[in-house]
Amino acid sequence: MSDNEGDQGPKSSFSTYMAEGDQLFLKGEYDKAIESYSTALILQADDRNCLVARSKCYVKMGDSDNALRDAEASLKEDKDFFKGVYLKAEALYTMGDFEFALVFYHRGHKLRPELHEFRLGIQKAQEAIDNSVGSPSSVKLENKGDLSFFHKVDDGKKVRPKGIAQPLRRDLGQQNQKTPKSEKTSKQLLGELYSDKEYLEKLLKDEDLVRGKMRGGERLQDLILNCITYLDTRTEFWRQQKPIYARERDRKLMRQKWNKTRQNPPSDPTRFVLKSLEEIDAALTSGNAEGSLKKAREVMKTIQGWSEETVPNKKDVLGNLHSCIGNALMELGEMDKALENHQKDLVLARKCKLPESRSRALDNIGRVYARIGKFQLAIEAWEEKILLARSGLEKTWLFHEIGRCYLELKRYAEARDYGARSLAAADEIVDEKWQLNASVLVAQSELKLGNFKSSVSHFEKALDRAKLLQDDPAKDAIQKALREARQRSAQ
Repeated sequence: MSDNEGDQGPKSSFSTYMAEGDQLFLKGEYDKAIESYSTALILQADDRNCLVARSKCYVKMGDSDNALRDAEASLKEDKDFFKGVYLKAEALYTMGDFEFALVFYHRGHKLRPELHEFRLGIQKAQEAIDNSVGSPSSVKLENKGDLSFFHKVDDGKKVRPKGIAQPLRRDLGQQNQKTPKSEKTSKQLLGELYSDKEYLEKLLKDEDLVRGKMRGGERLQDLILNCITYLDTRTEFWRQQKPIYARERDRKLMRQKWNKTRQNPPSDPTRFVLKSLEEIDAALTSGNAEGSLKKAREVMKTIQGWSEETVPNKKDVLGNLHSCIGNALMELGEMDKALENHQKDLVLARKCKLPESRSRALDNIGRVYARIGKFQLAIEAWEEKILLARSGLEKTWLFHEIGRCYLELKRYAEARDYGARSLAAADEIVDEKWQLNASVLVAQSELKLGNFKSSVSHFEKALDRAKLLQDDPAKDAIQKALREARQRSAQ
C-alpha cells in the first residue's frame, strides 16, 4: 500500500498504515514495515506508538542508530513511556553499549516490574558486560611480573581495558597481524559475512581502486574501511554476548548429557525434570531464548520416550514444557508458534484438571494476544483466569492488564472499572507501587470519559504515592497529566 503513495501524499488513514506495518513486521518484512510506519508518521507526526514500532523494525534490521533515534523521539513527551524505554535499551544493547542498556532495562523494570522483557534485558546486558570485561569472580590476581608498569605515568599514555570493544584502524597497505585462532573465531561469528570481509580486505590492496571516488565525492578507501570497521565491531559485539569457546563447550557437554539420558532414564526422574525446567527457565531469563527453546525441545523428546510409570505426572510435565517452548518462541518473535504451544498447554491442563497449569496457560495466551495487538482475545483469556488467581498480587496485576487492554480498545468505562478493581486489590495487600499504577489507569480512563474531577482526584492520589515512593519519573509524568486534567476540568 505504501509503495503507491507517489507525490500525492498518504491515501489512507493513520490506523490503516499502522495495521499494515504491524502485519508486515509479523511476517518479517521489516523494510516494508518501516515504509508503512513512516507513512503513518506523515499523518500523525511524533506518534509514540508508531515510533516504537518503527524502532523495533530497525533493531531487527541491525540499524541501531535509527532504532535509538526513534526510541528517544517516542520518549520526548513522556520519559516514562515504558515501550520507548524498552526499545531504547534494546537499541543501546545492539550498539554494544551494554552498560547504558542495563541502566534503561532497570528503569523499565522499575516502571513495569511485571513485564518479562525488562527482566530478560537486565540478565542479558549483565551477561554481556561480564563476557566483555569479566566478572569479579572470574578474575584471579597474582603478584607476579613487573609491577613498575603501574608507576609509569609520566609518558602521558592511557591504557584502555582489553575487554572493551573498539573500532579497529587500518592504514592503506598495512595488514594487521592475524593469528589462525582469531581468524577462526571471526569466521565462526561472522558466518556468511566473513567472505564479504575477506573481499573488502582484498579491495584495499588495489591502490588504483581505493584512490577513486564515488559520485557523491566520498573516497572508496573510506567507504571500504568503514565497512570493515563495522564488521569488526559486530564481531566483537557477538563475541561479548557469549565467547565461541563457551558455545563449543556447552554444545559438547549438552550432547554428552542428552545421549546418556535418552539411553538410560535417571535414577531420580523427578529431580531430573525439576533441574531441567530450572535450566530452561534460567536460559530464558538470561536472554538466551534460542538455548532455552532448544533445551526444552530436547527435554520434551526425552520425556515423551518415558512411560507413565517413570513419570507419573507425565502430561503435567509435557504441559509445562509446552509453556517453556511457547515463552521462548514469544521472545524470538514467533507469535503463531508460541500461541500454538500455549494452547497445547491449556488443552493438557483442562484434560488433566490442573487449575494451576490452566491459569499459567491462560496467562501466557493473554500475553501473546496483547503483544500482537489482539486486545479483545487477550481480555477473554485473562478474564477466564480471574477465578484461578490465588494471590492478591496476581489479581492486582491481572485486573490492571485487562484494564489496559480495554483502554487500548477505547472502551474507557470497562478500563476504569478494572482499574478500580486493581486498586482495591492493591489496597488489600498494601502494595504502593501497584496502588500507583492502578490509580493512573483509573485517572486516564476517567479523563477519556470526560469525568475530569474524578480524573483529577485519582491523578492527585497517584502523585502522592509517587512522592512516597520517590519515583521522580512517575511524578513528572503524573504532574503533566494532572495539569491537563485540571485545565479540561476548568473549561
